[in-house]
Amino acid sequence: MDIITGNVGWIEVICGPMFSGKSEELIRRLRRAMIARKRVEVFKPSIDKRYSDDEIVSHGDLRMKSQVVANSAEIAERIDWRSEVVGIDEANFMGPGLVEVAQRLADSGKQVIIAGLDTDYMGRPFVPIPDLLAHAESITKTLAICVRCGNPAKHTQRLRGSDDLIVVAGSDMYEARCRRCFEPGIPKQVEMDFIKAKVREPKA
Repeated sequence: MDIITGNVGWIEVICGPMFSGKSEELIRRLRRAMIARKRVEVFKPSIDKRYSDDEIVSHGDLRMKSQVVANSAEIAERIDWRSEVVGIDEANFMGPGLVEVAQRLADSGKQVIIAGLDTDYMGRPFVPIPDLLAHAESITKTLAICVRCGNPAKHTQRLRGSDDLIVVAGSDMYEARCRRCFEPGIPKQVEMDFIKAKVREPKA
């Protein structure tokens, strides 16, 4: 892990809201590295089991095998020092320790490609992405389409449920919103409508 090679490493960060194509872009770059016959390792957080237990999966159903880790420290423990490219998806679930791990990987000569949410459901910077942006050589900001008005969307709107910072879910709980349509937190009217709809559901 700490072996220094003659290669120059760097960090690339792909960030944006949900449904903006972050995982798709990550997979595209990793596949290009594989085509170039580079040794690639891919990691995802164990908390994210929405579409697969051991694959990175985009909302468009692009898939790539990955190693599953509980936190960023496990990446440092399990990395193969021969790897040339390291991909990390859903970095917002990896914790602040990912910054140091990414730095160490890049310093050892590896190309580190990281994808994750840059803001949370309240519109606040989502650790550790802001710090990773400060250390990255390359930054790609992806935008989604606001489901309310069709404008470019940079926010992830939580529609219902818990007010915990991390709640792993898909389009049933989140949607993309633009600056104008975004409501920090959980929209009260949407939550009420959802509860009413559940009450009206006929019993099986």
